[in-house]
Amino acid sequence: MDGRELLRSMKVFGSVEGLRTVRSAWRQRRTDAWGTPPRGPERARVPGLAEAAEPAPGGGTIRFARSSLRLCVSAGGTVFWGWDGAGPLPSYALAGEAPEPDPRAALEPDTDGGWRVVSERVTVAVTRHGAVEIRTPGGLLLRRDLPPRWWEPVGVAGVGDSSGAADSFGVARWVQRSEVPADARFFGLGGRSGGLRLRDGSYGLRRTASRRGSGGGEGRGAGLGFRSRLGSGSRSGSGSKLGSGSRSGPGDVPPHLAMPVQFVVSDAGTHLVFHDNSWDGRVTLSEGEEGAGSGHDRPGTGEVRMEGGPLRCWVVVGTPARVLHGWAALTGAPALPPSWALGPQHARAGSGGVAEVRRAVDAYREHGLPLSVVHLDDGHPGAGHPDAGHSDDLSGLAEELRKEGVRLVAVADPVVRAEPGCRPHDADRREARGVRGLAAARAGYEGLRRLRPDERPFLLSRSGWAGVQRYGGTWTDGLPAGWPGLRASLSLVLGLGLCGVPYSGPDVEGSGADGGSSPELFLRRYQLAAWLPLFRTRAGTGPGPHEPWEYGPEIAEYARVALAERERLRPYFTTLARLARMTGAPYVRPVWWGTPEDRALRDCEDAFLLGDSLLVAPVLTHGTDRRAVRLPRGRWYDTATGRAYEGPGQVLLDAPLSRVPVLARAGTVLPVRGEEGGTVLEVWAPAAGRTGGGLVVRDTGDGWEPAEIERYQSRLVDGRVVVERVTDDGAAEAGLPVRVRGL
Repeated sequence: MDGRELLRSMKVFGSVEGLRTVRSAWRQRRTDAWGTPPRGPERARVPGLAEAAEPAPGGGTIRFARSSLRLCVSAGGTVFWGWDGAGPLPSYALAGEAPEPDPRAALEPDTDGGWRVVSERVTVAVTRHGAVEIRTPGGLLLRRDLPPRWWEPVGVAGVGDSSGAADSFGVARWVQRSEVPADARFFGLGGRSGGLRLRDGSYGLRRTASRRGSGGGEGRGAGLGFRSRLGSGSRSGSGSKLGSGSRSGPGDVPPHLAMPVQFVVSDAGTHLVFHDNSWDGRVTLSEGEEGAGSGHDRPGTGEVRMEGGPLRCWVVVGTPARVLHGWAALTGAPALPPSWALGPQHARAGSGGVAEVRRAVDAYREHGLPLSVVHLDDGHPGAGHPDAGHSDDLSGLAEELRKEGVRLVAVADPVVRAEPGCRPHDADRREARGVRGLAAARAGYEGLRRLRPDERPFLLSRSGWAGVQRYGGTWTDGLPAGWPGLRASLSLVLGLGLCGVPYSGPDVEGSGADGGSSPELFLRRYQLAAWLPLFRTRAGTGPGPHEPWEYGPEIAEYARVALAERERLRPYFTTLARLARMTGAPYVRPVWWGTPEDRALRDCEDAFLLGDSLLVAPVLTHGTDRRAVRLPRGRWYDTATGRAYEGPGQVLLDAPLSRVPVLARAGTVLPVRGEEGGTVLEVWAPAAGRTGGGLVVRDTGDGWEPAEIERYQSRLVDGRVVVERVTDDGAAEAGLPVRVRGL
């Protein structure tokens, strides 16, 4: 880490966080140097000029003077390309076999000695120097990947030829530079705390260990799920820990779940690009600038630099919804959490064992707060490495709580132990570090399925990689202290959703979390979390208040209101969970999700859409009782006052301490829980001359029963709102109670 990085860390994080980042990065570099021999002489290589091409279904292979490029467009429009013979498989990220090539797409000559593949959804052009251009069917440029460059050790057999020798993957470093339209905005790279939009800067892809540590084992007892806390650190047989660090982009903290997935939005269209390589690497991004008057545009640029491994890439194009649907088809549909995992959850650290857990559950009941899940955290029997002497008590407690509607979840700390005579994990350690969390999540998921095959597993993993959504969700911790951490938690959830991980959320912690959480900050954390997929509070063992009622009657009442609204919306969260499984669409979406062409919305990072129906504008700054909200196009209703606003545009809404602004889209049909516990359709009146609608997927339990998507439409007829269910045979009666709002 050079002086500029040190100053940036100090500026962004403050002295303590900055020095911690510096020390962590230095320890990691020292560890890598000890386990990996120094590099000898190297030579650079570029592809050279195109010499020949061999067509194949969906594309083919183009041979250059010093390399070869394999290109394929799938039937769904997904593009794959790989250099030096790199193919789609084997891959940690892919859910199964590679997509079938599009039989109608063929490799054909292009201008100036290049080649191209034209399909229904995308056009791919390769220049004679090896640049790869992705264009819309109408010819608009989405991205241009320039000819790559490799640095190879001199004198290593199999390196430097164009035969695609697999041995070269483990020794050659490479860099891939790209250009995107001048108006493009970057998102993704896993969970990033510096903001949803990735501004100019360098972003590390090294997964990091948490300050809370990492370890190993599998949760046991009668719980129905577990949390995996594997970071990128490892634990040797003697129990020592190896930390890790990473320089990050502006305002960013080193992430637990980083992946080389970029989500790029521009006027030309939306696309996702994934460099399928799990080695250590770094992504450097720079936004473009449009020329004024007769000036020329400066394109946005990106650079992916990897320490080794194959240079292969996937690109998915289309609307945001279509892009994530294609991404889920490629890397696997998100796991469907059991219905109880959509309710309020609580983690409690301590060493009081069964009695302490029992007291925590009773306290929630005493204060009138619903509770669905209790997590065993540090210090509890069954947390980390389960103590066999307590397993019977733990099993009995789990069964007792289950009868009361509360599930018990144990934490598991997987480890990779060093074998005698083996230095921690050598050159291949840098390849495996990124996927250890993914492998641990898979092991836990498959173990839970074997244990109880009739119930959907519940698994949270703190670490992971592309494809981790197949096994469960993730939680975010290690965030900056104070109000910056509140904003960071929203950025992380939104960013993970755009990378295909829809079920996530931050821990709502009390004063023990950062040494002085105020009642206002605690409540704003609580209110934000109530609108996110994973809603979990955490009580530590330090001094100060941790639970809502410990902050006084006013805070407790406002927290109860937020939790009651979350419970009222459980049918909607159930629907969003099912739709995420079916389509890959995240529960929580950027406000530009439906209108990515709206440039003003691309820069909005302090609000989000919950599904298609609701816009949530959390309070993220101290002392705020009013806040500006930028609306997408259409009519929106303030759910607290019923007042209608027209978008696109910016409005100023009340945001008292008791609530955060939430707006409903006009015409939306929203499933909510009625007073008797059944599902009710809450309908917000459509604008005159417009129609609306919504989807409902009912709760079928915690097993594997298939669910049906119910479609509803709303319209104004003679001043009244009519709601009908849309079936294959036409419109029918709704069949559910209807509550109209907004008239």
